[in-house]
Amino acid sequence: MTRHALGRYALRLVALLTALGLWQLLTALDVDIWLRFSQFPTVTDVAHAFAGRLTGSDYWTDLTDSLTRILSGFLLAAVLGVAVGVLVARSRLAEDLLGPVLEVVRPIPAIALVPVAILLFPDNEQGIVFITFTAAFFPVLVSTRHAVRALTPVWEEAVRTMGGGRWRILGAVVLPGALPGIFGGLSVGIGVSWICVISAEMISGQYGVGYRTWQDYTVVDYPGVFVGMVTIGVLGWVTSTAVELLGRRLTRWLPRTSYVPGGRSRSAVLPATAPVPGPVVDKAEGDSQYQPDAQQQGSGETEQEARDEHLV
Repeated sequence: MTRHALGRYALRLVALLTALGLWQLLTALDVDIWLRFSQFPTVTDVAHAFAGRLTGSDYWTDLTDSLTRILSGFLLAAVLGVAVGVLVARSRLAEDLLGPVLEVVRPIPAIALVPVAILLFPDNEQGIVFITFTAAFFPVLVSTRHAVRALTPVWEEAVRTMGGGRWRILGAVVLPGALPGIFGGLSVGIGVSWICVISAEMISGQYGVGYRTWQDYTVVDYPGVFVGMVTIGVLGWVTSTAVELLGRRLTRWLPRTSYVPGGRSRSAVLPATAPVPGPVVDKAEGDSQYQPDAQQQGSGETEQEARDEHLV
């Protein structure tokens, strides 16, 4: 890890500690300047409540239930969202049949479908998974559709020229080319899923982090409410980070840019001074020769350093 990466981690830690210190100061002094911090529990109160929850079995049961619901709904939304997005983007018939229905349902907030889920499914567990699925489905669908439509037709024509069929084009051109857009939709979808699953648990759940947070609020256990909020935030951060890291792993063939001071971006593969021959085709004679290609060159250390900085 480079010194620059360590500095960024240290800066993030300082920012987090500063926020916690400010929270502790405002609540301990009962500051009431328009915002009523006197009503808030202190950081130490929340920490003590958190430690007490960790020793009990209910906390881990709630955690398991919420994770099961979010993963079930999100994985189902990821599979169907990508499949329907590719289908709508590639088929005019599918767009004409499914497009109007999807566009009418898409603006409806997923949490507004709680009454529908209660009426439609035999138990609350399936209804909560349905709400989670609906929340993640449309971001994935829309991102996939736009990513597939943005692909250049030259790649598809190249595969057709070499004798490739529809499935070959789908596996070698469409899905790999649309992966960045797909994972953008997945990152948005996992965040929206957490918002909706917590809301659904508060309304109709039995067990779960959202259900427990609402119960703590009804009995005026404000440190317990903040324990639930912190748990939700950590779970959302972990799952969204996992989706982002998976996306970077599957799209590591893409050129990366890293931020540098002065508002300039630096490519992960920088041009080198020594040229390396690359093939070029002479259209007149049909034979191949080699010419320098400075854009394909780069230093191994520079590439690794830029990739590390980008992942920080």
